[in-house]
Amino acid sequence: MKKIQMVDLKGQYEGIKNQVNNSFQEVLENTSFINGPEVHNFQSELEKYLGVNHVIPCANGTDALQIAMMGLGLKPGDEVITVDFTFAATVEVIALLGLTPVLVDVEKDSFNIDPVAIKNAITPKTKAIVPVHLFGQSANMDGVMEIANEHNLYVIEDNAQAIGANYHFKDGSIKKTGTIGHIGTTSFFPSKNLGCYGDGGALFTNDEKLAHTIRGIVNHGMYERYHHDVVGVNSRLDSLQAAVLRAKLPNLDAYNNARRNAAKLYSEKLRRNKNIQAPTIVGDDDTHVFHQYSLRILNGKRDELLKHLQSKDIPCGIYYPIPLHSQKAYKDNRYNEGDFKNTNELVKEVIALPMHTELEEEQINYITQTINDFI
Repeated sequence: MKKIQMVDLKGQYEGIKNQVNNSFQEVLENTSFINGPEVHNFQSELEKYLGVNHVIPCANGTDALQIAMMGLGLKPGDEVITVDFTFAATVEVIALLGLTPVLVDVEKDSFNIDPVAIKNAITPKTKAIVPVHLFGQSANMDGVMEIANEHNLYVIEDNAQAIGANYHFKDGSIKKTGTIGHIGTTSFFPSKNLGCYGDGGALFTNDEKLAHTIRGIVNHGMYERYHHDVVGVNSRLDSLQAAVLRAKLPNLDAYNNARRNAAKLYSEKLRRNKNIQAPTIVGDDDTHVFHQYSLRILNGKRDELLKHLQSKDIPCGIYYPIPLHSQKAYKDNRYNEGDFKNTNELVKEVIALPMHTELEEEQINYITQTINDFI
């Protein structure tokens, strides 16, 4: 059996090696390292894949979130509602811009933002909602958009973990996650479902005026060289990273299907264990692209299992061990522990197993047998 890895980027690279290497060589020879042809071609190809009018590449996913809020003209003191159970980047940029983060609880089964909690958190200062499609599964965007439309709020989708997932609306229509709200953002960090070999990110929107504003922001506020029309930042995707993403994009659906198949096998092997809750897929299979395969351990032995798996050379992770409302940087007297019942349970229960496109059945059998023998 091959060594088990949390993410096998080398194995994935072998399948696209020639294309990546040839594209790198082309970039090195034409020396168009910033805003070169690879970036523009990737932008167009991703627009077509997502079915969105505008993709604006940037330097990383955290920048994408910040630029989205700048592009919408949010001002210090404006409240932005987002989820308590996620990576800190989502709330980090809210605080950096002087906005007021308002954290709310998640649905226990989907791990995603609870529309009821959103509705209860709205005040006259609320200006935006940031749903996170956590672990690869779409949030309840019917519920989010209904609330946003009712209260005239912006929606910024944090799609860093769910690129390629579909959302099935109640009316039967289907859209890619990240293309539903006013702006979608994503990260191309190497371990993402669509990842480059460094840092990278992008924003998506169908709003032409907003896209124009964002294009200026990512480039120092310039639309014409040395003419700074808006306050901007320096956040650009470089050509070498775009070359990697161009090689991977045609394979994204196959990569996501490989993850789904691995997840199905995991769940099949673990389903009879009453002390384990496998990930719940809300709706159709294609709403989940399994950036992570996160179990809930229900008998209080999550931390013991973590150590046991590590002793058996099985990598694993806890995403996330501390809720954002308990983090030193984001504590606020407005929060009551009773408002985060589900999050407070999940941080004690979740554990993520190896998940990537190169997982083999033998490896999954070994991982699940080890878990079932222990619990």
